[in-house]
Amino acid sequence: MNNPEYVKVGNKKYKINTDFRVAIECNEIAESSDVSDTERPLAIIYKLFGNEGLGNPQDWEKLLELAIKYLCLGKDLEDTEEERDMDLQKDRYYIRSSFIQDYKYNPYDMDYLHWWDFFNDLSNLSNSEFGNCCILNRVRNLRTLDVSKIKDIKEKEKILRAKKQVSLNKSKGTDFEMTKEEKDSQDRFYKALGGD
Repeated sequence: MNNPEYVKVGNKKYKINTDFRVAIECNEIAESSDVSDTERPLAIIYKLFGNEGLGNPQDWEKLLELAIKYLCLGKDLEDTEEERDMDLQKDRYYIRSSFIQDYKYNPYDMDYLHWWDFFNDLSNLSNSEFGNCCILNRVRNLRTLDVSKIKDIKEKEKILRAKKQVSLNKSKGTDFEMTKEEKDSQDRFYKALGGD
């Protein structure tokens, strides 16, 4: 299936703002408690279809349905109770590092990257129990690790501290932030590897 660029409602075609950053913003809007239930669908319609989508209230219901399907990569929205092991916003630095490691490009430095291409690359990052695993998937594996099976008390405490450090349930203001020196050092490291 080709990456969609438009949706059609009746005889009207709407251009989708397909850059992956817009899809991430839509996800943030969908999960934000700061956005009301009335504003949420309109904000998503505006982000994906611009003023043209917002200016045609008769199409809002269908546009929202198509927006959700687009954001879910052409699949119907599945309501699962699985524990979240990734946050596209909070894990930005892990995603960046993993893309550079596996694909030799930084998606955040690109002028444009289709949401479906970004998600496909994200889904196919290295994840092997034999050591070839990107940083994002190491963190995701740690987040979902069942510590009840670890018998050694010191090892269990060490893993629990590590899980807490990368937890997605942190309150606002405790997210990982790199200092300018750390970011500069990381950038020099990736440039030496031939990344962006």
